[in-house]
Amino acid sequence: MTEGETGNFWLGVVVGWVIMVIIDLFVPVIGPLAGGFAAGYIARGGAWNGGKAGVLAGILGGVISAILILIGATALLGGVGLLAGFFVGTLLVISVFLYLGILAFIGGAIAGAMRD
Repeated sequence: MTEGETGNFWLGVVVGWVIMVIIDLFVPVIGPLAGGFAAGYIARGGAWNGGKAGVLAGILGGVISAILILIGATALLGGVGLLAGFFVGTLLVISVFLYLGILAFIGGAIAGAMRD
């Protein structure tokens, strides 16, 4: 398959993440579904590829949030903040994977199946 037939996987992941962040500010459950849907639609390649793009968009959001928490906590509290930020960031990535990742996978799988 050529790039035009499979879409652009990583572009879908980034666009899905941006949409997820924006919509999630206003409507929490719809944000991951819409972001995953956008990621899967752009990535193409069937339900599985769309779902993978959605999950990666959700994980990207969790990792970036964890990094921002780690930097902020370290800047405000020094070494104690670094430890607290690492702990909170790790829990955030795990919870975001369960929340955003699963919902984004569902949205991406639906879009991938529709686009296929």
